[in-house]
Amino acid sequence: MMNEFAQRHPFITDLLVFIAGALLTLAFAPFNLWPLAILLPVVLLWSWEGATPRRAALRGGLFGLGLFGFGIYWIFISLHDYGNAPAPFAALATLLVVLFMALYPAVAGGLLVRWGPSPGPIRGLLLFPALWTLLDWVRSWFLTGFPWLALGYSQTDSPLGQLAPYAGVFGVGWAVLFSAGLLWTLIKAGHWRTRLNGLGVLAILWLGAWVLGNIDWVEPAGTPLRIAIVQGNIAQDQKWQPSVLDETLARYVELSLPEHGHSDVIVWPETAIPIFYEDVRPFIGALARRAQQDHVDYVTGLPTGSWETSVFHNSVASIGATLNFYHKRRLLPFGEYLPLRGFFLFFRDWVTIPMADFTPGDRDQPLLRAGGQPVGVSICFEAVFGSEIRRALPDATWLINVSNDAWFKDSTAPHQHLQIARMRALEMGRYMARATNTGVSAILDERGRIRIQGQQFKSDVIRGEVQPLRGLTPYARWGDAPSVVLMIVLLVTGLFLARRELATA
Repeated sequence: MMNEFAQRHPFITDLLVFIAGALLTLAFAPFNLWPLAILLPVVLLWSWEGATPRRAALRGGLFGLGLFGFGIYWIFISLHDYGNAPAPFAALATLLVVLFMALYPAVAGGLLVRWGPSPGPIRGLLLFPALWTLLDWVRSWFLTGFPWLALGYSQTDSPLGQLAPYAGVFGVGWAVLFSAGLLWTLIKAGHWRTRLNGLGVLAILWLGAWVLGNIDWVEPAGTPLRIAIVQGNIAQDQKWQPSVLDETLARYVELSLPEHGHSDVIVWPETAIPIFYEDVRPFIGALARRAQQDHVDYVTGLPTGSWETSVFHNSVASIGATLNFYHKRRLLPFGEYLPLRGFFLFFRDWVTIPMADFTPGDRDQPLLRAGGQPVGVSICFEAVFGSEIRRALPDATWLINVSNDAWFKDSTAPHQHLQIARMRALEMGRYMARATNTGVSAILDERGRIRIQGQQFKSDVIRGEVQPLRGLTPYARWGDAPSVVLMIVLLVTGLFLARRELATA
């Protein structure tokens, strides 16, 4: 009956697929309706039945258009409201990114229908979850990578999220899609025994995830650290103006005074000091003396580099008994550097972004120390890459992420970014202190839970404790490699079974 509807009303089906993709954004933060990530892909599987490869690709693209169109619309805000790009240019640039992201589910639909013509369990349980997951992984590195809204992120508060310390966000995404495939198989099953078996497999998956989530892979590596995260709430359109520099620095210092509560580590956000280190050495020196006097370590974002060498970094400094720097390794395309410079040079004529010509830091950098412990530092966009965060382990006993999400105003982006940071803490089995300019600042525990969270658009200090930990989760030890190999094995197995099924049909 459902297949007949899709065949008789193809355009209505196309519209339903687009709506399903748009609704899928509700599975992510700040809405956190995570069951939708399992239910809505079923609509896509239904739409592919009886479709030609071309139509299946179109419907996959429409699903992606809904997901990314409503999921990363905030790119327009950063380009237009703060990058001073004309609205038509900002809209066109955002649309091009959305269309490119939608190509991934389009490719998945076209290949699945071409490779697995039979709309049975092989397609739903083997080919679909494995291929989509592989494409999400490719999306994390192809053309510098933009793995935003990978399905696994939607499960930070679900039982399936407990698979993250074992298989990472992509392994969690596979479990989501496998669950969706099981649901579609149950709906289509004509025999009660088939449905009972499917329910059994689904129960094993979810109960297994819950059991695995109760295993501890890490242990304390010292006493808890008292942490203060200073959220300056400096307006983005004023942040880089020289006339407000003194006011900005005074605000951060005032909020960090020991009379507000003693801390072992005080964390300021990305580019909290909005001027090059070379131009603010006296202030850094005074801050270092104050840190030694108060027995506290400051960790703050600031740009570094010199006009003589024309090499600039987006950096984090640890200021205390010693002064050390971390330089951001994974830069944001178009925001911090211009990829394919000769081809995209026109972009600079339309968009004005301060500090948009950074150089990436070295792949291997010594860890900063804060509170007497080695800490893994990431800056803004780097939190999207588990492969980057795990480079600090096993030595790092806790994590710091600094960011400036003021670029996106009161959109879904800051909440999605926090959810991504939660996934990193869960994967690595480490506490994380996340400091942002306007929110959302938070302290996360080793299971990705929010211990304390600040309010957006408020000058505030978020205080709490971070427990240093040692030990490695399976994901921290092996990364994405086991998940990728498993997806390839499942995909090859599914293709083999699909071909054999066609040969015997």
